[in-house]
Amino acid sequence: MAKHFLALSDYSSEELGGLLALAAKVKKNPGEYRKALEGQTLGMIFQKSSTRTRVSFEVGMFQLGGHALFLSGNDLQLGRGETVPDTAQVLSRYLDGIMARVFAQKDVDDLATGTIPVINGLSDLLHPCQVMADLQTIQEHKGHLEGLVLTYVGDGNNMAHSLINGGVRMGMEVRIAAPEGYQPVPEIVEAASKLGKVVVDTDAAKLCQGADVVYTDVWASMGQEAEHEARLKLFQPYQVNGELFGKAKDDAIFMHCLPAHRGEEVTDEVVDHARSVVFDEAENRLHAQKAILLHLMGGVAI
Repeated sequence: MAKHFLALSDYSSEELGGLLALAAKVKKNPGEYRKALEGQTLGMIFQKSSTRTRVSFEVGMFQLGGHALFLSGNDLQLGRGETVPDTAQVLSRYLDGIMARVFAQKDVDDLATGTIPVINGLSDLLHPCQVMADLQTIQEHKGHLEGLVLTYVGDGNNMAHSLINGGVRMGMEVRIAAPEGYQPVPEIVEAASKLGKVVVDTDAAKLCQGADVVYTDVWASMGQEAEHEARLKLFQPYQVNGELFGKAKDDAIFMHCLPAHRGEEVTDEVVDHARSVVFDEAENRLHAQKAILLHLMGGVAI
């Protein structure tokens, strides 16, 4: 039975730590893995457009000796002309792995009913690959993860969910500052709270006090364009500006999964700050995902 990477909650703290260790090794010694996935093909399904996800996975497969095949949602008619489980069975006969960037979590879960590994490149519920890169970046800049405080400010979306899942498993306190009606799914918060400390509140200033990491994301994701104007007004108190970032620790770092809507969820002074690590974070998508590919498709132990 194939192992998948659908949600960070599917992995133990030890397994996530092993993946992070592998990602660091891959980043330091890329040449060691040049032929690790030779002859293998990753199908990349995109219902949503992307810069970092597409380029990092495609380059990652090339650097591991394999091939990546781009498949747009229109190419596949995913869930329209054919059921997703049927698509999964067909693709399992051609490919060695699937990475899917979709709207519904159910679609990526249904793809995992095939016989090859499936990686969640993003769904409306979760963004686990991004958080692996985030954890790698924090570890590089802070030297450790356990005991750190990460404050996420903004919409309690897929990023918030995966930061909760990944953060608590690595011993971090995760704080989510979001307005009423836009807070994380209660079931995810409750499950994670059994493993570590999760704080959800409407007061961004309070939750940024003493934070080691301040994180934000866009206020309106793909598929929410119609809500953009209303969200701009509602989320204005959650803008990460110099004043809000200044409430965190003096050595706090700023993170954003990108693309950033400068002047909306974050100001230029913060995204371009000396302690902003957004581009290190973007780079680490490549290394973290190579580790995931090596584990799932190359059989590398973690």
